[in-house]
Amino acid sequence: MINGDNFNNHSKRPHILVAPLDWGLGHATRCIPIIKHLIFLNIDLTIIASGNSFFLLKKEFPQLKILQIKGYKIHYSRKKKNLPFVLLAQFPKLIFTVIREHYWLKNFLKNNKADAVISDNRFGLYNKKIVSVYITHQLLIKAGNSFIEKVLQQFHYFFIKKFTHCWVPDYEKNGLAGDLSHPKKIPANAAYIGSLSRFEILSEAKKIFDVLILISGPEPQRTIFEQIIISQSKNSNKKILLIRGLPQEKENLQTTNASINIINHLSAEEMNTCIQQSKLVISRCGYSTVMDLVRLRANAVLVPTPGQTEQEYLAEYLMQKKYFICMNQDNFKINEAMEMALTFQFIKADQVQLIYKNVLNEFVQSLKSGKFATQ
Repeated sequence: MINGDNFNNHSKRPHILVAPLDWGLGHATRCIPIIKHLIFLNIDLTIIASGNSFFLLKKEFPQLKILQIKGYKIHYSRKKKNLPFVLLAQFPKLIFTVIREHYWLKNFLKNNKADAVISDNRFGLYNKKIVSVYITHQLLIKAGNSFIEKVLQQFHYFFIKKFTHCWVPDYEKNGLAGDLSHPKKIPANAAYIGSLSRFEILSEAKKIFDVLILISGPEPQRTIFEQIIISQSKNSNKKILLIRGLPQEKENLQTTNASINIINHLSAEEMNTCIQQSKLVISRCGYSTVMDLVRLRANAVLVPTPGQTEQEYLAEYLMQKKYFICMNQDNFKINEAMEMALTFQFIKADQVQLIYKNVLNEFVQSLKSGKFATQ
């Protein structure tokens, strides 16, 4: 068994930067297992984060150095039909942010030594002086239009090619993300590293909640979904645990229904336990959430963020596979969701564990030997 203190005979202790995107919490949560394994391998780590991701990772890893940088701060519209125009209007800001973070890394390396950077969907965090890894499951970006999808893919691949490696958190065969991670053509530097989840199955976990509701994602849709849930649950006699996905929020949200427990944020360990203590999970259809639910073999109802084409595609794909129930936010009814889950024949996805750990082992060993990793 590999021990982090004597991973190999080389004395060099690589310094690795890990930087998740601040577009929701999913990019940060799926970096947690990567960070934990790098800690196990006795690597010198620095986390680079912004927004809620910064606060989440600061709570999760208080012992690590965490630098706060400016994020993308992408906002969604209240109405689905307006979303393409809202996102298009923010495109110049996105490009500016990519350029800004690229020069941030360049300036950081002038004053600090680093051997590699692992960037989860941050386009600008690459540099020729160090090994760079780009993490994404969206090799195909769904847009509802084949021409636009082709343009977006070319734009995405332009940045992917600037990185040394591209790690795809999915399986090469029987993937969880469908066409998103398995387009007709993948980048030459891409490799599948298996599913990423911060959770582990507990030997004993008694069911004490009827439903666990996980609210997450960009505003204003996060708040809109939260308001829908609270309104529909105010007269419920079911035992409900609602997690708001707000790690920086200090004030608790109050409700008149004693059967509903509302919490701003849970640590990974606490969330791991609560999911397994719940008969049913209701959450967004973010891919990181999907990987966590698959890992814990949880029964779930997924509600994609309106207008977020990736989640809408995933919802339809996972429903067809019968892994989860999927419902639209516009006609979502919590009682209907719970009733449907009672009779739905959930199929549990096959999983191959620890692929990413083997990839990280080889990656770190190549850094210690002074050679670029070739996954």
